[in-house]
Amino acid sequence: MSIQNKDILITRSHLKENILKNKAVIGYEKQQSQILNLLKDSIYAGESNSALLLGLRSVGKTLLVNNILEELKDESFEKNAILVHLNGLIHTDDRLALKAITTQMNLDNAVDGKVFGSFAENLAFLLACLKSGSKETTKSIIFILEEFHLFCAHHNQTLLYNLFDVSQSAQTPICVLGITFQLEIIESLEKRVKSRFSHRQIFLSHKEDDQVVEIDIRLKRVRDLLRLKPTSRLTKNYVASWNKHVQDVIQDDKFHTFMQRILDVNPNEQTLNKLIFLVVSQLNDRKSRLSLKDFEVQYQLMESEDLLCVIQDLSVLEICLLIAMKHHIEIHDTSTFNFEIIFTRYSKFVSSISNIQDFQRTAVLKAFEHLQNLRLIGPVSSIGLSSLQKEYQNFELLIPPEQIVEAIPKMIFLPTEVAQWATSDLI
Repeated sequence: MSIQNKDILITRSHLKENILKNKAVIGYEKQQSQILNLLKDSIYAGESNSALLLGLRSVGKTLLVNNILEELKDESFEKNAILVHLNGLIHTDDRLALKAITTQMNLDNAVDGKVFGSFAENLAFLLACLKSGSKETTKSIIFILEEFHLFCAHHNQTLLYNLFDVSQSAQTPICVLGITFQLEIIESLEKRVKSRFSHRQIFLSHKEDDQVVEIDIRLKRVRDLLRLKPTSRLTKNYVASWNKHVQDVIQDDKFHTFMQRILDVNPNEQTLNKLIFLVVSQLNDRKSRLSLKDFEVQYQLMESEDLLCVIQDLSVLEICLLIAMKHHIEIHDTSTFNFEIIFTRYSKFVSSISNIQDFQRTAVLKAFEHLQNLRLIGPVSSIGLSSLQKEYQNFELLIPPEQIVEAIPKMIFLPTEVAQWATSDLI
């Protein structure tokens, strides 16, 4: 293997490792400082606090909090504080949440992960533990509540009420940090809960700045992930040459436009990391440089794969509706349809096949609405919709019909008759 070929393979390995290990959250320095100071005030100054960390899904909320906790653990965190981690997807009611709290706090009535006593007794015991002691002798307790909005759906919001109440009155310092993607979640808090909440909200979003700053942050992220650091396995000249090449690609106006398009459609960090990883994976002894086309090709493949996954997760009924839409478009050479048209075509197909379940109209309408929620179909126009019954509102297919045909062979549990209907000329 030539030296040049060896260099590009080492480069690929280093960059992939950099992407996989990277945990930096760029552009949220202000928010990171706010959360860090909030936790430090509780741990080291004995102050009780509560706050909500808000931001759309996949913008890096949990990653940011985990980075902060890792930083704090280097400062004798375990000696001064107890971390209690709850998740609304797991702790679906207050009883489960309370059991998790008592277990993670290693309380006396928690044995082998099981908490004894009634909910009222356990709650009273927990509150007594939190309210006893003094700020000088007790550890601070940090509550991290992920999927915070789901805790708001618990009966009477009892747990939230008591946690916020204790944060105002307990001698033991506690900090309650809720994490959610629902930006208006505070409106879901009951009046008595809201009165005990600090109303401190931290928004994880670049939208408060202008678009120029936002795209600059995204480009800095790309540059940092693609840059090489000096290493004994690569010469200084090679590292400098590679980094200049990366800078040239990123500074191109067309690359800016491409990144802006991705940012507008899907701003989350995971998508960007995945895209860069796929592009880097294409490097080999025949392809030693990156280009805008590489990014465009890989992004198109990602979009296609994501769409296939969505289609493959649909129910048989929903697949039948998509096929009915596909056939209607092909027969009538039109891009629009309404529920009544699709329901009629679906019913005609089901009546001709004896072993396919015939769903009631209301169930079919719900399936139609689910396809809209998934953005596989969408209304043609919002003008005049309020005057039309929803069954007669015009919709259009938001995915290419060939994507439906491509996904169907991969659905191994789909009835043969439905799979054949997708490609049949007898429509």
